[in-house]
Amino acid sequence: MRRATLPQSDSEMQRTLTSVELEKLFADCFLVTENTRLVGQAEEPLYLPACDGLPAQIFYTRDYFRSALHEIAHWCVAGPARRKLVDFGYWYAADGRNAQQQAAFLRVELEPQALELLFCAAAGHRFRVSQDNLSGEAVDPAPFEQAVWDRAVLLAETGLRGRSKRWCEVLAQHYRGSELRPAHLMQVFEHW
Repeated sequence: MRRATLPQSDSEMQRTLTSVELEKLFADCFLVTENTRLVGQAEEPLYLPACDGLPAQIFYTRDYFRSALHEIAHWCVAGPARRKLVDFGYWYAADGRNAQQQAAFLRVELEPQALELLFCAAAGHRFRVSQDNLSGEAVDPAPFEQAVWDRAVLLAETGLRGRSKRWCEVLAQHYRGSELRPAHLMQVFEHW
């Protein structure tokens, strides 16, 4: 149950942001309180719950900043029961999904990608919606892109909670030196 790699932005900002720095920020924020570590250099993303005295581990692809933020978003969405399951117990069909499978995939991805947009905005990193189905049936990206945008704006307006809020605040303070503002979303959001 592994998720495929998200496309990475090659923006100028990305070159100055490192995933190793994210790992340290994440450890400072969550290792003690949530017993969870962020780990890079994986071939594919994977979540492993805490086991045998080891903390839970969020593996992200290679050193991709966006992959790390995306996997953290999945972790933020997962409740206590799902955080006890490998890969949060999510269903996943690999690239090449048919229209029905893709629709199910996008329903599961809406909240994590909206959070990822907020995390990218907090860090000043470019964000592009991922439909993660390059060899599957073609689907118009606009409706999902709009849904992710709308959800992120709603979350920003109503306020994040729990781990999502804490992580967004840490990112914004570290990378921007201030709190996240609605204008930051527009600065990082790339359209198809």
